[in-house]
Formats: sequence, structure tokens, C-alpha cells
Amino acid sequence: MKETGKRRRPGEIKGLQEEEASGLRVITLEQNVLEANDVIAARNRQTFKEHGVYVINLISSPGSGKTTLLVETLLALKEELRCGVIEGDQQTSHDAQRIAETGAPVVQVNTRGGCHLEAAQVHQAVQSLPMQDLDLLFIENVGNLVCPSSFDLGEHEKVAIMSVTEGEDKPVKYPLAFHLAKLLVLTKVDLLPYLRFDLELCKEYARRVNPHIEILETSVFASTGLGDWLEALRERVGKVKG
Repeated sequence: MKETGKRRRPGEIKGLQEEEASGLRVITLEQNVLEANDVIAARNRQTFKEHGVYVINLISSPGSGKTTLLVETLLALKEELRCGVIEGDQQTSHDAQRIAETGAPVVQVNTRGGCHLEAAQVHQAVQSLPMQDLDLLFIENVGNLVCPSSFDLGEHEKVAIMSVTEGEDKPVKYPLAFHLAKLLVLTKVDLLPYLRFDLELCKEYARRVNPHIEILETSVFASTGLGDWLEALRERVGKVKG
């Protein structure tokens, strides 16, 4: 029977080997991107240290109530701590406008389809903020539990925010975000009576990927747990201010 396919040359990579070779090139590219990002993140970290500003990177899925919690936080701390915000979104400035109404300085960063903020974007945004007049800086990352976890922005810590309207298995489905976070803020807990959400199982999952994670239960509309959240922020700023 006559062969109809193209004859393979000696040393030619085909099939799985070709995929593996391609994969190696992708991994190398990813490492280069992360390494370049880390260089700028280190600069950001030095800037934050020089100004004595505590920086929190807020990571969550879309619709978790992150902006609503942030607005309430800024209003509650208005007379106590000087707060600023870097607002990350793919498009629009709707959330930045809500934040600006609190009186806090805010810089909008639109990623134009990008799924996360990068250190260079934060570095540029910082140039438009009165860093010398701030105690606490929130970076509200793009709504996504995957990409933002991999990029260091120079922050002091990542805080994961998760609504009880999401599945309780989010911590094990997206483990890196919860593994890197020192604090998990569960939002919309006033809705628990109306949902099939296993709160204790969610906490168990979170501690499975991060045994040391602190978990707060909050509801902006029911004013639940906000005092604990605000106290956690005060303690963090206090450590930087010495």
C-alpha cells in the first residue's frame, strides 16, 4: 500500500513532542513577563515604604460586592485614615466615580480587555496620587480570581473577597488567590437564609488551601462584620506607621 502522508525527516518533531516544545516556549515567555513585572513591583514596594503607606490588593470575582465594601470602608475611615484608591477595570470608570464621591483620591486604570493589573500600571497610577498624604492605599484589581493572583504589584498583602452568592468551593477551584491572601472577606452574608450556601464548608475549603487565612463575615447592608474589617485595616496601618 502506497504511503500518502508526508515522509518525516530525521529529527523532525511531531505530535506530542511538538506540543511540549511549544509549551516550553510559552512557559519561558510567561516567566519573562513575570520577571519584568517583579522588577517594577519592587520599585513600587520601595515607593510605598518611603511614604509609609500600607497597600492592599483586593482580588475577587466580578459581582462580589468589592466596590460596595470599598465605598463603605472609605466613608467609615474618612475622619481617621487618609485613604486612596487605584481602580482597575477592563472598561468604563463607573466604579471610580462611585469611589470619588467618598472624597478619596482615586485613579482609574482601564486594562482594555486585560484580565489583571500589572506593576507598571500601578507605578504609573501612583504618579497621580498624593502619596505623601496617604496612610492606606487600596488597589481594586480587575474582577478575576485567576490572573491577578500571579502578578505582584508591590502591595503589602492580597485580600480575597468572596460573596456567599458564589459557590462555596471557590477556594479549592481557584486556590492560588486564597493561598496568597492573608485575609478572606466573605460578603453579602445577610443573604445566607435565602441561599444554598454551606458557610462552614467554604471556610473549610479556604483553610485547606491556606491554614493561616483569617476569615471575616460581612454585609454592608446589614452592617455585619464591618467593625472587624475596619479594625483589621487599622492594625495594618499601625504596623507601617510604627
